[in-house]
Amino acid sequence: MSTEYGQGYGLDEAGDAWPAPGDRSAGTRRSPLPAALRAPFEGRTWRELAYVLTGLPVAVVLFTWAVTTVSLGAGLLVTFLGIPVLAVALAGCRGFGVLERMRARALLGVSVADPEPVRSRRPGFLGWVGGMLGSGVSWRHLLYAVLQYPWAVFSFSVAVSFWATGWSLLTYPLWFWVFPMYAGQDGIQLYGDAHHAIYLDNPFEIAVTALVGLLLTLVTPWIVRALTAVDGVLVRGLLGPSRLSARVVELESDRGVVVDAAAADLRRIERDLHDGAQARLVSLAIDLGMAKEKVREDPQAAARMVDDAHGEVKTALQELRALARGIHPAVLTDRGLDAALSAIASRCTVPVRVEVDLPARPAPAIEGIAYFTVSELLQNISKYSGARSATVDVWRSEDRLLVQVLDDGVGGADAAHGSGLAGLAGRLDAVDGVLVVDSPAGGPTRVIAELPWRT
Repeated sequence: MSTEYGQGYGLDEAGDAWPAPGDRSAGTRRSPLPAALRAPFEGRTWRELAYVLTGLPVAVVLFTWAVTTVSLGAGLLVTFLGIPVLAVALAGCRGFGVLERMRARALLGVSVADPEPVRSRRPGFLGWVGGMLGSGVSWRHLLYAVLQYPWAVFSFSVAVSFWATGWSLLTYPLWFWVFPMYAGQDGIQLYGDAHHAIYLDNPFEIAVTALVGLLLTLVTPWIVRALTAVDGVLVRGLLGPSRLSARVVELESDRGVVVDAAAADLRRIERDLHDGAQARLVSLAIDLGMAKEKVREDPQAAARMVDDAHGEVKTALQELRALARGIHPAVLTDRGLDAALSAIASRCTVPVRVEVDLPARPAPAIEGIAYFTVSELLQNISKYSGARSATVDVWRSEDRLLVQVLDDGVGGADAAHGSGLAGLAGRLDAVDGVLVVDSPAGGPTRVIAELPWRT
Protein backbone atom coordinates (compact mmCIF):
# COMPACT_ATOMS: atom_id res chain seq x y z
CA MET A 1 0.00 0.00 0.00
CA SER A 2 1.35 3.39 -0.88
CA THR A 3 0.45 7.02 -0.40
CA GLU A 4 1.38 10.22 -2.10
CA TYR A 5 3.42 12.91 -0.44
CA GLY A 6 2.59 16.46 -1.45
CA GLN A 7 0.44 19.36 -0.48
CA GLY A 8 -2.64 18.21 1.37
CA TYR A 9 -4.57 18.28 4.55
CA GLY A 10 -3.43 17.20 7.98
CA LEU A 11 -4.97 17.33 11.43
CA ASP A 12 -3.84 19.51 14.27
CA GLU A 13 -3.68 18.40 17.87
CA ALA A 14 -7.35 19.18 18.35
CA GLY A 15 -8.33 17.04 15.38
CA ASP A 16 -9.27 19.98 13.14
CA ALA A 17 -8.28 20.02 9.51
CA TRP A 18 -5.38 22.23 8.49
CA PRO A 19 -6.10 23.98 5.18
CA ALA A 20 -3.92 23.19 2.24
CA PRO A 21 -1.56 25.85 0.87
CA GLY A 22 -3.48 28.13 -1.44
CA ASP A 23 -6.78 27.66 0.36
CA ARG A 24 -8.50 31.05 0.55
CA SER A 25 -9.91 30.31 3.96
CA ALA A 26 -6.38 29.96 5.32
CA GLY A 27 -5.78 33.69 4.93
CA THR A 28 -9.02 34.83 6.52
CA ARG A 29 -8.36 37.14 9.43
CA ARG A 30 -10.58 37.28 12.42
CA SER A 31 -12.03 40.53 13.62
CA PRO A 32 -9.88 42.31 16.21
CA LEU A 33 -12.99 42.86 18.36
CA PRO A 34 -13.53 40.42 21.23
CA ALA A 35 -16.22 37.79 20.77
CA ALA A 36 -18.42 39.46 23.40
CA LEU A 37 -18.55 42.66 21.34
CA ARG A 38 -18.99 40.88 18.00
CA ALA A 39 -21.78 38.58 19.17
CA PRO A 40 -24.76 41.00 18.75
CA PHE A 41 -23.84 41.58 15.09
CA GLU A 42 -22.77 38.09 14.01
CA GLY A 43 -24.86 36.12 11.56
CA ARG A 44 -24.90 33.16 13.92
CA THR A 45 -26.65 35.24 16.58
CA TRP A 46 -29.38 36.38 14.22
CA ARG A 47 -29.90 32.85 12.90
CA GLU A 48 -30.28 31.55 16.44
CA LEU A 49 -32.72 34.33 17.24
CA ALA A 50 -34.68 33.45 14.09
CA TYR A 51 -34.78 29.83 15.25
CA VAL A 52 -36.27 30.88 18.60
CA LEU A 53 -38.80 33.24 17.00
CA THR A 54 -40.00 30.69 14.43
CA GLY A 55 -39.94 27.92 17.00
CA LEU A 56 -42.99 29.17 18.89
CA PRO A 57 -45.53 29.06 16.02
CA VAL A 58 -44.16 25.70 14.88
CA ALA A 59 -44.39 24.35 18.42
CA VAL A 60 -47.97 25.60 18.78
CA VAL A 61 -49.06 23.84 15.59
CA LEU A 62 -47.15 20.66 16.45
CA PHE A 63 -48.43 20.56 20.04
CA THR A 64 -52.00 21.18 18.87
CA TRP A 65 -51.73 18.38 16.33
CA ALA A 66 -50.22 15.93 18.80
CA VAL A 67 -52.64 16.60 21.65
CA THR A 68 -55.74 16.69 19.43
CA THR A 69 -55.02 13.56 17.42
CA VAL A 70 -53.68 11.51 20.31
CA SER A 71 -56.63 12.48 22.50
CA LEU A 72 -59.03 11.59 19.69
CA GLY A 73 -57.28 8.27 19.10
CA ALA A 74 -57.25 7.44 22.81
CA GLY A 75 -60.92 8.26 23.05
CA LEU A 76 -61.74 6.03 20.10
CA LEU A 77 -59.78 3.06 21.42
CA VAL A 78 -63.06 1.51 22.49
CA THR A 79 -63.67 1.08 18.75
CA PHE A 80 -61.38 -0.07 15.98
CA LEU A 81 -60.92 3.51 14.76
CA GLY A 82 -58.70 4.55 17.67
CA ILE A 83 -55.68 2.53 16.55
CA PRO A 84 -55.39 3.96 13.01
CA VAL A 85 -56.00 7.48 14.38
CA LEU A 86 -53.03 7.03 16.74
CA ALA A 87 -50.94 5.81 13.82
CA VAL A 88 -51.89 8.90 11.81
CA ALA A 89 -51.01 11.07 14.82
CA LEU A 90 -47.54 9.53 15.01
CA ALA A 91 -47.08 9.85 11.25
CA GLY A 92 -47.91 13.55 11.47
CA CYS A 93 -45.37 14.01 14.25
CA ARG A 94 -42.75 12.32 12.07
CA GLY A 95 -43.64 14.74 9.27
CA PHE A 96 -43.11 17.69 11.59
CA GLY A 97 -39.83 16.07 12.59
CA VAL A 98 -38.59 16.46 9.01
CA LEU A 99 -39.37 20.18 9.21
CA GLU A 100 -37.64 20.53 12.57
CA ARG A 101 -34.48 18.79 11.35
CA MET A 102 -34.38 21.09 8.31
CA ARG A 103 -34.89 24.16 10.51
CA ALA A 104 -32.16 23.07 12.94
CA ARG A 105 -29.79 22.38 10.05
CA ALA A 106 -30.42 25.73 8.36
CA LEU A 107 -30.42 28.02 11.41
CA LEU A 108 -28.36 26.21 14.06
CA GLY A 109 -26.00 24.16 11.93
CA VAL A 110 -27.19 21.03 13.76
CA SER A 111 -27.07 18.19 11.26
CA VAL A 112 -29.17 15.22 12.37
CA ALA A 113 -29.50 12.13 10.19
CA ASP A 114 -32.95 10.97 9.22
CA PRO A 115 -34.20 8.14 11.44
CA GLU A 116 -34.85 4.69 10.09
CA PRO A 117 -38.12 4.37 8.17
CA VAL A 118 -41.13 2.50 9.46
CA ARG A 119 -40.75 -1.22 8.83
CA SER A 120 -43.96 -3.16 8.38
CA ARG A 121 -44.06 -6.88 9.03
CA ARG A 122 -47.03 -7.32 6.70
CA PRO A 123 -48.12 -5.47 3.56
CA GLY A 124 -51.06 -3.12 3.38
CA PHE A 125 -52.58 -0.49 5.63
CA LEU A 126 -52.76 -2.70 8.70
CA GLY A 127 -49.09 -3.53 8.36
CA TRP A 128 -48.28 0.19 8.15
CA VAL A 129 -50.37 0.89 11.27
CA GLY A 130 -48.61 -1.87 13.19
CA GLY A 131 -45.19 -0.67 12.06
CA MET A 132 -45.96 2.94 13.01
CA LEU A 133 -47.25 2.03 16.47
CA GLY A 134 -44.33 -0.33 17.08
CA SER A 135 -41.66 2.19 16.05
CA GLY A 136 -39.80 3.77 18.93
CA VAL A 137 -38.76 6.62 16.63
CA SER A 138 -42.43 7.57 16.13
CA TRP A 139 -43.07 7.76 19.87
CA ARG A 140 -39.92 9.85 20.35
CA HIS A 141 -41.31 12.31 17.79
CA LEU A 142 -44.52 12.49 19.81
CA LEU A 143 -42.49 13.14 22.97
CA TYR A 144 -40.67 15.93 21.15
CA ALA A 145 -44.00 17.50 20.19
CA VAL A 146 -45.09 17.53 23.83
CA LEU A 147 -41.79 18.80 25.29
CA GLN A 148 -41.01 21.35 22.60
CA TYR A 149 -44.10 23.48 23.23
CA PRO A 150 -43.41 24.60 26.84
CA TRP A 151 -39.73 25.02 26.05
CA ALA A 152 -40.53 27.10 22.94
CA VAL A 153 -42.80 29.36 25.00
CA PHE A 154 -40.09 29.80 27.63
CA SER A 155 -37.25 30.42 25.18
CA PHE A 156 -39.36 32.81 23.06
CA SER A 157 -40.34 34.81 26.14
CA VAL A 158 -36.80 35.02 27.48
CA ALA A 159 -35.17 35.83 24.15
CA VAL A 160 -37.69 38.50 23.11
CA SER A 161 -37.72 40.09 26.57
CA PHE A 162 -33.94 40.38 26.81
CA TRP A 163 -33.55 41.43 23.19
CA ALA A 164 -36.25 44.11 23.25
CA THR A 165 -35.24 45.44 26.66
CA GLY A 166 -31.55 45.59 25.80
CA TRP A 167 -31.95 47.48 22.53
CA SER A 168 -34.64 49.74 23.95
CA LEU A 169 -32.46 50.83 26.86
CA LEU A 170 -29.37 51.11 24.67
CA THR A 171 -31.13 53.47 22.24
CA TYR A 172 -32.87 55.41 25.02
CA PRO A 173 -31.00 58.69 24.34
CA LEU A 174 -32.16 58.60 20.71
CA TRP A 175 -35.77 58.85 21.79
CA PHE A 176 -35.19 62.53 22.57
CA TRP A 177 -34.54 63.11 18.91
CA VAL A 178 -37.41 60.93 17.74
CA PHE A 179 -39.96 62.38 20.19
CA PRO A 180 -38.70 65.83 21.20
CA MET A 181 -42.14 66.89 22.42
CA TYR A 182 -41.67 64.63 25.49
CA ALA A 183 -38.32 66.16 26.47
CA GLY A 184 -38.32 68.51 29.45
CA GLN A 185 -37.50 72.20 28.95
CA ASP A 186 -35.67 72.77 32.21
CA GLY A 187 -32.76 70.43 31.68
CA ILE A 188 -29.55 70.69 29.67
CA GLN A 189 -29.82 71.85 26.07
CA LEU A 190 -28.54 69.06 23.81
CA TYR A 191 -29.24 70.24 20.25
CA GLY A 192 -30.94 72.98 18.23
CA ASP A 193 -31.66 76.66 18.43
CA ALA A 194 -34.03 78.40 20.74
CA HIS A 195 -37.09 77.37 18.76
CA HIS A 196 -36.10 73.75 18.22
CA ALA A 197 -34.14 72.84 21.33
CA ILE A 198 -33.96 69.33 22.84
CA TYR A 199 -33.22 69.01 26.54
CA LEU A 200 -32.20 66.10 28.68
CA ASP A 201 -33.85 66.15 32.08
CA ASN A 202 -31.28 63.93 33.76
CA PRO A 203 -28.12 63.11 31.79
CA PHE A 204 -26.82 60.76 34.53
CA GLU A 205 -30.00 58.71 34.46
CA ILE A 206 -29.87 58.49 30.68
CA ALA A 207 -26.22 57.40 30.72
CA VAL A 208 -26.89 54.67 33.29
CA THR A 209 -29.92 53.49 31.30
CA ALA A 210 -27.88 53.27 28.11
CA LEU A 211 -25.10 51.43 29.93
CA VAL A 212 -27.54 48.86 31.30
CA GLY A 213 -28.95 48.47 27.79
CA LEU A 214 -25.45 47.91 26.41
CA LEU A 215 -24.79 45.18 28.98
CA LEU A 216 -28.10 43.47 28.20
CA THR A 217 -27.42 43.71 24.46
CA LEU A 218 -24.02 42.05 24.90
CA VAL A 219 -25.38 39.33 27.17
CA THR A 220 -28.51 38.50 25.13
CA PRO A 221 -26.70 36.60 22.29
CA TRP A 222 -25.16 34.22 24.81
CA ILE A 223 -28.51 33.67 26.50
CA VAL A 224 -30.08 32.89 23.13
CA ARG A 225 -27.15 30.58 22.35
CA ALA A 226 -27.74 28.69 25.59
CA LEU A 227 -31.44 28.36 24.78
CA THR A 228 -30.77 27.02 21.29
CA ALA A 229 -28.22 24.58 22.74
CA VAL A 230 -31.10 22.93 24.58
CA ASP A 231 -33.05 22.86 21.30
CA GLY A 232 -30.10 21.10 19.68
CA VAL A 233 -30.13 18.47 22.42
CA LEU A 234 -33.86 17.87 21.90
CA VAL A 235 -33.49 17.57 18.13
CA ARG A 236 -30.51 15.21 18.35
CA GLY A 237 -31.97 13.09 21.12
CA LEU A 238 -35.57 12.77 19.94
CA LEU A 239 -35.67 13.37 16.18
CA GLY A 240 -32.59 11.47 15.05
CA PRO A 241 -31.97 7.76 14.61
CA SER A 242 -31.75 5.63 17.73
CA ARG A 243 -28.32 4.76 19.07
CA LEU A 244 -28.96 1.10 18.40
CA SER A 245 -29.91 1.80 14.80
CA ALA A 246 -26.89 4.05 14.28
CA ARG A 247 -24.65 1.39 15.78
CA VAL A 248 -26.14 -1.27 13.50
CA VAL A 249 -25.50 0.92 10.45
CA GLU A 250 -21.95 1.55 11.63
CA LEU A 251 -21.32 -2.15 12.16
CA GLU A 252 -22.73 -2.99 8.74
CA SER A 253 -20.38 -0.42 7.19
CA ASP A 254 -17.45 -1.75 9.20
CA ARG A 255 -18.30 -5.29 8.14
CA GLY A 256 -18.14 -4.21 4.51
CA VAL A 257 -14.71 -2.65 5.11
CA VAL A 258 -13.45 -5.82 6.79
CA VAL A 259 -14.78 -8.03 3.99
CA ASP A 260 -13.21 -5.80 1.34
CA ALA A 261 -9.90 -5.73 3.21
CA ALA A 262 -9.90 -9.53 3.56
CA ALA A 263 -10.69 -9.95 -0.14
CA ALA A 264 -7.86 -7.55 -1.04
CA ASP A 265 -5.45 -9.50 1.17
CA LEU A 266 -6.47 -12.77 -0.47
CA ARG A 267 -5.93 -11.28 -3.93
CA ARG A 268 -2.54 -9.97 -2.84
CA ILE A 269 -1.49 -13.34 -1.45
CA GLU A 270 -2.69 -15.10 -4.60
CA ARG A 271 -0.82 -12.61 -6.79
CA ASP A 272 2.36 -12.93 -4.76
CA LEU A 273 2.18 -16.72 -4.89
CA HIS A 274 1.45 -16.78 -8.60
CA ASP A 275 4.09 -14.24 -9.61
CA GLY A 276 6.73 -15.20 -7.07
CA ALA A 277 7.09 -18.55 -5.33
CA GLN A 278 4.82 -20.49 -7.68
CA ALA A 279 6.71 -19.29 -10.78
CA ARG A 280 10.03 -20.17 -9.16
CA LEU A 281 8.82 -23.63 -8.16
CA VAL A 282 7.60 -24.28 -11.72
CA SER A 283 10.98 -23.21 -13.08
CA LEU A 284 12.67 -25.37 -10.46
CA ALA A 285 10.66 -28.42 -11.50
CA ILE A 286 11.64 -27.85 -15.15
CA ASP A 287 15.33 -27.45 -14.27
CA LEU A 288 15.33 -30.60 -12.15
CA GLY A 289 13.63 -32.51 -14.97
CA MET A 290 16.29 -31.38 -17.42
CA ALA A 291 19.04 -32.24 -14.93
CA LYS A 292 17.57 -35.71 -14.48
CA GLU A 293 17.78 -36.30 -18.25
CA LYS A 294 21.41 -35.12 -18.38
CA VAL A 295 22.67 -37.13 -15.41
CA ARG A 296 23.88 -40.01 -17.62
CA GLU A 297 24.86 -38.03 -20.70
CA ASP A 298 26.61 -35.01 -19.07
CA PRO A 299 27.02 -35.37 -15.28
CA GLN A 300 28.86 -32.05 -14.94
CA ALA A 301 26.10 -30.08 -16.70
CA ALA A 302 23.52 -31.89 -14.58
CA ALA A 303 25.44 -30.92 -11.43
CA ARG A 304 25.48 -27.26 -12.49
CA MET A 305 21.74 -27.39 -13.13
CA VAL A 306 21.19 -28.93 -9.69
CA ASP A 307 23.24 -26.11 -8.13
CA ASP A 308 21.13 -23.54 -9.94
CA ALA A 309 17.99 -25.31 -8.76
CA HIS A 310 19.33 -25.25 -5.21
CA GLY A 311 19.67 -21.47 -5.45
CA GLU A 312 16.14 -21.21 -6.77
CA VAL A 313 14.92 -23.24 -3.80
CA LYS A 314 16.57 -20.79 -1.39
CA THR A 315 15.03 -17.81 -3.18
CA ALA A 316 11.60 -19.45 -3.17
CA LEU A 317 11.92 -20.16 0.55
CA GLN A 318 12.79 -16.53 1.23
CA GLU A 319 9.74 -15.38 -0.73
CA LEU A 320 7.52 -17.85 1.12
CA ARG A 321 8.88 -16.61 4.46
CA ALA A 322 8.20 -13.01 3.44
CA LEU A 323 4.70 -13.97 2.36
CA ALA A 324 4.05 -15.80 5.63
CA ARG A 325 5.37 -12.80 7.52
CA GLY A 326 2.91 -10.60 5.62
CA ILE A 327 0.00 -12.87 6.59
CA HIS A 328 0.89 -13.04 10.28
CA PRO A 329 4.48 -13.05 11.51
CA ALA A 330 5.45 -15.78 13.92
CA VAL A 331 7.52 -13.34 15.99
CA LEU A 332 4.37 -11.33 16.73
CA THR A 333 2.57 -14.38 18.07
CA ASP A 334 5.57 -15.62 20.05
CA ARG A 335 7.15 -12.43 21.41
CA GLY A 336 4.66 -9.58 20.97
CA LEU A 337 4.73 -6.12 19.45
CA ASP A 338 8.13 -5.03 20.74
CA ALA A 339 10.06 -7.76 18.95
CA ALA A 340 7.82 -7.74 15.86
CA LEU A 341 8.09 -3.97 15.35
CA SER A 342 11.84 -4.08 15.92
CA ALA A 343 12.07 -6.72 13.20
CA ILE A 344 10.24 -4.66 10.58
CA ALA A 345 12.12 -1.52 11.65
CA SER A 346 15.41 -3.29 10.95
CA ARG A 347 14.30 -3.90 7.35
CA CYS A 348 13.36 -0.22 6.76
CA THR A 349 15.72 1.78 4.55
CA VAL A 350 15.59 4.62 7.11
CA PRO A 351 17.02 4.29 10.65
CA VAL A 352 14.07 3.72 12.96
CA ARG A 353 13.96 3.93 16.75
CA VAL A 354 11.27 1.74 18.33
CA GLU A 355 9.91 2.33 21.82
CA VAL A 356 7.16 0.02 23.12
CA ASP A 357 5.83 0.66 26.62
CA LEU A 358 2.97 -1.74 27.31
CA PRO A 359 2.04 -3.26 30.67
CA ALA A 360 0.57 -6.33 28.94
CA ARG A 361 -0.30 -7.59 25.50
CA PRO A 362 -3.50 -6.29 23.87
CA ALA A 363 -6.04 -8.51 22.14
CA PRO A 364 -4.47 -10.56 19.33
CA ALA A 365 -6.59 -8.90 16.65
CA ILE A 366 -5.64 -5.41 17.88
CA GLU A 367 -2.00 -6.46 18.12
CA GLY A 368 -2.09 -7.62 14.50
CA ILE A 369 -3.72 -4.40 13.27
CA ALA A 370 -1.14 -2.30 15.12
CA TYR A 371 1.67 -4.37 13.58
CA PHE A 372 0.40 -4.02 10.03
CA THR A 373 -0.31 -0.30 10.55
CA VAL A 374 3.31 0.31 11.48
CA SER A 375 4.45 -1.93 8.64
CA GLU A 376 2.47 0.09 6.07
CA LEU A 377 3.67 3.41 7.47
CA LEU A 378 7.33 2.33 7.46
CA GLN A 379 6.94 1.19 3.85
CA ASN A 380 5.62 4.63 2.96
CA ILE A 381 8.54 6.25 4.76
CA SER A 382 11.01 4.09 2.84
CA LYS A 383 9.45 4.80 -0.56
CA TYR A 384 8.10 8.33 -0.49
CA SER A 385 9.10 10.45 2.50
CA GLY A 386 12.76 11.23 1.82
CA ALA A 387 13.31 11.04 5.57
CA ARG A 388 16.65 10.61 7.31
CA SER A 389 15.24 9.04 10.48
CA ALA A 390 11.98 7.87 12.01
CA THR A 391 10.59 6.82 15.39
CA VAL A 392 7.86 4.40 16.41
CA ASP A 393 6.26 4.77 19.85
CA VAL A 394 3.61 2.43 21.27
CA TRP A 395 1.90 2.93 24.61
CA ARG A 396 -1.36 2.39 26.44
CA SER A 397 -3.68 5.16 27.62
CA GLU A 398 -6.56 3.85 29.74
CA ASP A 399 -8.43 1.40 27.48
CA ARG A 400 -6.79 2.55 24.23
CA LEU A 401 -3.65 1.44 22.41
CA LEU A 402 -1.77 4.35 20.83
CA VAL A 403 0.79 4.02 18.04
CA GLN A 404 2.79 7.01 16.81
CA VAL A 405 5.06 6.99 13.75
CA LEU A 406 7.14 10.14 13.20
CA ASP A 407 9.57 10.93 10.39
CA ASP A 408 11.55 14.02 9.32
CA GLY A 409 10.70 13.73 5.62
CA VAL A 410 9.18 16.15 3.11
CA GLY A 411 5.70 15.92 4.63
CA GLY A 412 2.45 16.59 2.80
CA ALA A 413 0.97 13.13 3.38
CA ASP A 414 -2.67 13.24 2.32
CA ALA A 415 -5.28 10.87 3.71
CA ALA A 416 -8.25 12.60 2.08
CA HIS A 417 -8.17 11.50 -1.54
CA GLY A 418 -8.26 7.72 -1.62
CA SER A 419 -4.60 7.21 -0.86
CA GLY A 420 -3.07 4.34 1.07
CA LEU A 421 -3.57 6.26 4.30
CA ALA A 422 -7.30 6.43 3.56
CA GLY A 423 -7.42 2.64 3.25
CA LEU A 424 -5.47 2.31 6.47
CA ALA A 425 -7.92 4.65 8.22
CA GLY A 426 -10.79 2.48 6.97
CA ARG A 427 -9.24 -0.64 8.48
CA LEU A 428 -8.80 1.08 11.82
CA ASP A 429 -12.34 2.42 11.72
CA ALA A 430 -13.63 -1.15 11.34
CA VAL A 431 -12.52 -1.83 14.94
CA ASP A 432 -13.48 1.63 16.30
CA GLY A 433 -9.98 2.93 15.75
CA VAL A 434 -8.86 6.38 14.61
CA LEU A 435 -6.02 7.49 12.33
CA VAL A 436 -4.77 11.08 12.75
CA VAL A 437 -2.32 12.53 10.21
CA ASP A 438 -0.29 15.68 10.82
CA SER A 439 1.89 16.27 7.76
CA PRO A 440 2.47 19.90 6.74
CA ALA A 441 4.38 20.57 3.55
CA GLY A 442 8.08 20.42 4.34
CA GLY A 443 7.55 17.98 7.19
CA PRO A 444 7.75 16.45 9.62
CA THR A 445 5.02 13.81 9.30
CA ARG A 446 3.31 12.49 12.42
CA VAL A 447 0.77 9.67 12.18
CA ILE A 448 -1.07 8.50 15.29
CA ALA A 449 -3.21 5.37 15.31
CA GLU A 450 -5.61 4.89 18.22
CA LEU A 451 -7.07 1.44 18.77
CA PRO A 452 -9.22 -0.16 21.45
CA TRP A 453 -7.23 -2.29 23.88
CA ARG A 454 -9.74 -5.10 23.57
CA THR A 455 -12.07 -5.82 20.68
